[in-house]
Amino acid sequence: MLLLMATQYDYDLFTIGAGSGGVRASRMSASFGAKVAVAEERYLGGTCVNVGCIPKKLLVYASHFGDDFGDAKSYGWTVGESHFDWAQLIANKNKEIQRLNGVYRRVLSDAGVTIIEDHAEVIDEHTVTIGGKRITAKYILVAVGSWPMVPEFPGWEHAISSNEAFYLPSLPQRVIIVGGGYIGVEFAGIFHGLGARTTQLYWNELFLRGFDGDIRSTLAEEMRKRGVNRWHRHRGQPDSLCHG
Repeated sequence: MLLLMATQYDYDLFTIGAGSGGVRASRMSASFGAKVAVAEERYLGGTCVNVGCIPKKLLVYASHFGDDFGDAKSYGWTVGESHFDWAQLIANKNKEIQRLNGVYRRVLSDAGVTIIEDHAEVIDEHTVTIGGKRITAKYILVAVGSWPMVPEFPGWEHAISSNEAFYLPSLPQRVIIVGGGYIGVEFAGIFHGLGARTTQLYWNELFLRGFDGDIRSTLAEEMRKRGVNRWHRHRGQPDSLCHG
């Protein structure tokens, strides 16, 4: 009876989405003997690997070198004329992301997980359709994550999300960052550090709502010192611009 139940479906587990959650769930299930498949229509590794933590940190590291070159003189180093190449940075970033995609592919394959690179849709509690084919599974895990979107407002067609920022063909001369969360603050530091004239818009005087007060106030002061322009709206008061 148990054998009959196990062979009733094409897979024990079918995962939709090969991000951090989907990859982990698929790999661990396969390691316990389950027959597993994972469908991913975009790229392996999800947001963190491709358009999140990892590429963002690579850009953060790149933005620090301008200051590091200046500091080097104080430590006895003679640094020649420096030049920044955005296209080279993005190309090298893409190469590293491709390497990590390969790592995720190998991890899944070594665990015995079937990788299907296509769009999957849930038909019922045990059936998905993918590439015009129906596949059944005892369990279906939907681990598609989320995707940034730009709300409609006058001029919204000229705005991009953090996803597109990783693939800009050239470094923009001027950038406006809308929002004061940690992602917005990081991108403000990246673009400013790489030489773009950067302005950050936020509804309050201090960024990073929910963070420790000392961190927020220190960050605001340091951003002023570095020359990042900050627009904020005080409740009941007109907009104000804080220059560095």
